Amino acid sequence: MTDLQNPATSATHNRATFTAFENSTAEDWAIIGQGLPHTQAMAAANAVEQLRMLERDTGGFPVNRLEHSLQTAARAENDGRDGEYVLCALLHDIGDTLAPTNHPAIAAAMLKNYVSEANHWMVEHHGIFQGYYFWHHMGGDRNARDAYTDSPYYEYCEEFCAKYDQTAFDPDYVSPTLDHYVPLIKQFLVPEGLEASFKPFE
Repeated sequence: MTDLQNPATSATHNRATFTAFENSTAEDWAIIGQGLPHTQAMAAANAVEQLRMLERDTGGFPVNRLEHSLQTAARAENDGRDGEYVLCALLHDIGDTLAPTNHPAIAAAMLKNYVSEANHWMVEHHGIFQGYYFWHHMGGDRNARDAYTDSPYYEYCEEFCAKYDQTAFDPDYVSPTLDHYVPLIKQFLVPEGLEASFKPFE
């Protein structure tokens, strides 16, 4: 990996000097604070790479995990949803190959500071709402989502799964490539002024 591919390593040549937090100084934390936006730019580039990694696994589904993500995003985009919503649709399953049984938490954590409360809640809870369509085939409770009927975002999440998520397994559907969505990832996840530092991995 080169510095061009890793904005964080090329962001600053200064480093803090402490060996334990209890010995750190305000000057140390000023240095670290200056590097944080560059680290965030690297996180955005890593998000692109992680999405590409989803292509390696189908998990037995009709399409691979990347295609499912692209198809979910494309369906939302074609339905006129705004960019933030489409980003959530794209990233909702990004944690599938990192934490298969808890993947919504990964996407929700990535998006928390960059999307609305409604969209964050939707991503964080989409797993249990998606379960409505298949958990009963596996001996589970398809109505487990009803534990959240008091949430103002219940119907919002229900709609996401019904219209975009659970329908996005069609091998014949023509989705845009991941490159189509790179500008969207940059728009929301790369701090202003660091666009030039964003280098999706080749």
